[in-house]
Amino acid sequence: MKTHHKMLNFTYGDETISFERIVRTNATDTILIKVRPDGCVVVSAPEQAEDIEVLKAVQKRSRWVYQQLREFRQRLEFITLRQYISGESHYYLGKQYQLKVLEDAHQLQGVKLLRGKLEVSVRHKSEGKVQHLLEDWYKTRAKNVFSKRLDHVLERAVWVEERPSFRILTMQTQWGSCSPKGLLTLNPYLVKAPVQCIDYVILHELCHLAEHNHSARFYQLMTQVMPDWKKTKTQLDGMANRYLNCTM
Repeated sequence: MKTHHKMLNFTYGDETISFERIVRTNATDTILIKVRPDGCVVVSAPEQAEDIEVLKAVQKRSRWVYQQLREFRQRLEFITLRQYISGESHYYLGKQYQLKVLEDAHQLQGVKLLRGKLEVSVRHKSEGKVQHLLEDWYKTRAKNVFSKRLDHVLERAVWVEERPSFRILTMQTQWGSCSPKGLLTLNPYLVKAPVQCIDYVILHELCHLAEHNHSARFYQLMTQVMPDWKKTKTQLDGMANRYLNCTM
């Protein structure tokens, strides 16, 4: 029995690149390679695939993997990790808002979007507490925004007979996913992105209800319902570090 997580590596030029192999549970023989904005490489492969087969598949795309890693590393050089203190910049629906942390031992704790600022009230200042309150706020906002955007884009997704259910789940490498039964899973941090990016992710997952794989027919359908999806995807990918990794 193969383990569900395993570290493997390959060499490109004079660099050894490690990647995590995970089991792809859905019924397909396709091997998926993802380079995360934080510089981690994750490869999803069928459980029955041998490691040598997975390595060969990754090596065929070694140049692409290397280029993605180089691009993400260059971006990370100019990014500072957030400390959740007043003056930081945080995103909501594509706009930046300055964080203002208010400390009051007798005040109700919570988050408000007020006069162009994200005001976080805490009884005692703590990076962890401010982060926790902000994450809860994003999740609450995400549920409301995603529900409205789903209703909006369903007008274009004429192949969808019933309004699908969706859930909110924080993910490190995905904006969304769609189960075989039609349940949409959306990353709450997507609510940091502009509305057109949210629409793109939801439409992408709705297209999977008609075409389960990223086939030519899938992309034809995607282009039909959102002609400029490639531009929007590029915009979203370019901000992934800031939206997903909680960086300034």
